[in-house]
Amino acid sequence: MTPVTAPFADVLTANAQYSASFVDDGRPGVAGKGLAVLTCMDSRISPLEMLGLEKGDAKILRNAGARVTDDVLRTLVLGTYLLGVERILVVAHTDCGMTKNTDADVHERVMAQGVDSRSIEFRTIADQRATLVNDVQRIRSWPFLPPRMPVAAGIYDVRTGLVSMVVEHDESTADAANAANAG
Repeated sequence: MTPVTAPFADVLTANAQYSASFVDDGRPGVAGKGLAVLTCMDSRISPLEMLGLEKGDAKILRNAGARVTDDVLRTLVLGTYLLGVERILVVAHTDCGMTKNTDADVHERVMAQGVDSRSIEFRTIADQRATLVNDVQRIRSWPFLPPRMPVAAGIYDVRTGLVSMVVEHDESTADAANAANAG
């Protein structure tokens, strides 16, 4: 058994218990339902359960605010061409800390701890719905993803568990984005 270090003793002990009864089911590392889900790192969100999925059904990407960053785009390219992703769902959520602060607020709080974070863009969210629309467009217009890739976005309500769609997949929007990329 691996020695347990104090700051991680709880999770490593739990892992040892998990491992003792673990059985490899032979599931491949591809998205079984062809889905990639980008959601927030908020610990109130259980992406698989939220969408009625099981282990292996989807590639799950998480970051603060469910933002479409350069790394998310890179990961979506890898997921698409190597891991079976055929559609993308962006899911923000209610009561998100990224909607309650500005980048300046975050920098101030970090600076209060003696760290100058001004070189970091935190990508806080002033208007969650508009941000989702813009982030979906960023995915749709990314030239390294297949034309007509279905992309949609919604907001998960942390109090009710319901996802309300903000941006539906729209073939005409996908066609327009692809035409812009070709020109």
